[in-house]
Amino acid sequence: MSGDIRSDRPQGRLRRMFSRLAASSEELQAEELRQHAEEAGCTPIAACQDRQQVTVTGTLRAVTLRPRAGVPALEAELFDGTDALDVVWLGRRSIAGIEPGRRLVAHGRISHARGRRVLFNPRYELRPVGSE
Repeated sequence: MSGDIRSDRPQGRLRRMFSRLAASSEELQAEELRQHAEEAGCTPIAACQDRQQVTVTGTLRAVTLRPRAGVPALEAELFDGTDALDVVWLGRRSIAGIEPGRRLVAHGRISHARGRRVLFNPRYELRPVGSE
């Protein structure tokens, strides 16, 4: 029993420091994004259910122009440290400020398309570049 790790016990300061040193940059970024989402009172993407009205926040990983049924559609992948979802603006070829690496807060109703979570035409707020 002495080798069991208790997850309900808070980690010591030294253990947290070593875990941060051993973590990859992607893991550190994901942890930072999870903390920002929690502080902002947003729903984690991994916890979003189909047809649920949500407010999510994260960083845009990729932005592409992909026509849907002959109509232009700007698609972006939003990652919050727990999971990713697609944010789609129908009828738009570009939106000023929507670019990879940008932090964004989006409000809308979750749906599923092609096995992925999607927000169509969400209300959104761009966060300043480099904001914490």
